Amino acid sequence: MENKMREVLIDKVVVNMGVGESGIRLNNAERVLEEITGQKPVRTISKRTRQPFGIKKGESIGCKVTLRKDRAERFLKDALSILNNMISDYQFDETGSFSFGIEEHTDFPGMEYDPDIGIFGMDISVSLRRRGYRVSKRRKNRKKIPKRHRVTREDAMEFLRSKFGVTIVEWE
Repeated sequence: MENKMREVLIDKVVVNMGVGESGIRLNNAERVLEEITGQKPVRTISKRTRQPFGIKKGESIGCKVTLRKDRAERFLKDALSILNNMISDYQFDETGSFSFGIEEHTDFPGMEYDPDIGIFGMDISVSLRRRGYRVSKRRKNRKKIPKRHRVTREDAMEFLRSKFGVTIVEWE
């Protein structure tokens, strides 16, 4: 019997749509993101003014959704199937997290192209953890997670291979 504390779990999946402007286009992006994920998105605001792009500090320029538990797993399964269950090894970091992008929201099942809305791409970031990570987040008696208990890059790759049947492509 394997130790349950060593099991790798999905902590959260963050889906981000950077539109670059507020207004109708941002409202359309929010509607699309809510339809895909089944959850209401929150707006992301710009941190500084970028005059060449016409962006002011504090202006809403995108939206994001954080998915957890079963919803995160279902969404991740759909998103990975769009990529034909293939991810490059350079998309993983040393802490076991990985990110990838989807160019068109119309690739998701049930989504069709609407000329009034347009096409939106999205960035997906997945954070993995093991049981017991709450020790580093709680208010009282907070402790550090030992190095041997942290999720490594290799652990994350093995988790994707076994759980979702993903092929990891080596990058030269």
